[in-house]
Amino acid sequence: MKLAVIKTGGKQYVVTENKKLKIEKLDVADGNNVEFDALLIADGDKAEIGTPLAGKVQGKAVKQGRSAKVIGIKFKRKTREKTKFGHRQRYTEVEISKI
Repeated sequence: MKLAVIKTGGKQYVVTENKKLKIEKLDVADGNNVEFDALLIADGDKAEIGTPLAGKVQGKAVKQGRSAKVIGIKFKRKTREKTKFGHRQRYTEVEISKI
C-alpha cells in the first residue's frame, strides 16, 4: 500500500490513493486538479524521506464547504459583560488521485 505525508494549510496529513479529506480552503474551483508537496512517500518497506521534499501528490478538488458552527463566549468579570459569537471554518474537500 502506497502512502504519503503532505503539508498544506500549516498541517500535515497522511494520505493514500482514493482517500477524501477536508483541508483548509484552497482557491480552486470544484473539479480542478491540485498538486501537493510530499514530505514522505512510502510503499511497503521502502520509504523515501524528502530533504525537504520527496515528490508531488496529485489530487482533485471535490467541493467547497463550511464546517459546523462553533460557539464561543467572551466574558469580562467585573462588568459581567458577555459576548457570544459563532464561527464556521471554510474547507475544501480533496480526493487524492495519484501518489
